[in-house]
Amino acid sequence: MTLDTAAVITISDRCARGEAEDRSGPTAVSLLRAAGLTEIRTYLVPDGVEPVRDVLRTALDAGARLVVTTGGTGITPRDLTPEGTRDVLDQEIPGIAEAVRQQGVAAGVPAAVLSRGLAGVARAADGTRALVVNLPGSSGGVRDGLQVLLTLWPHVRGQLEGADH
Repeated sequence: MTLDTAAVITISDRCARGEAEDRSGPTAVSLLRAAGLTEIRTYLVPDGVEPVRDVLRTALDAGARLVVTTGGTGITPRDLTPEGTRDVLDQEIPGIAEAVRQQGVAAGVPAAVLSRGLAGVARAADGTRALVVNLPGSSGGVRDGLQVLLTLWPHVRGQLEGADH
């Protein structure tokens, strides 16, 4: 696997049951491809701590170096993406999560501040490190979040491999 291997994970009870179409996941894939990521795996799981934790570990162990989740970051009882993500992270990077929220606000979505999404570094079973970022479950939230994330990705990618600041 290369540093340009990514995973997009859609977290949604309704999409997992086939009751709704996943729009945010394909948006993320399209934007990541346009940014030059060469291999992107996609996953779709229901809401909940365990499904999120387990799919993140699966994506990391499959070689993803950038993992983007979409959905489950709000404040409804089933929005547990941050809890499942926290179980997997070795280091949190709160500045990325804050920048994603602020980008949403700047795009005219005041409710973006309600997102509880996290960002951080996680390790695969083989010890390789990856960036994991929770994005909102809307296509607009994914676009706004990836605008922030893809600006940082070249620098983060280097640091994952041990490059200096």
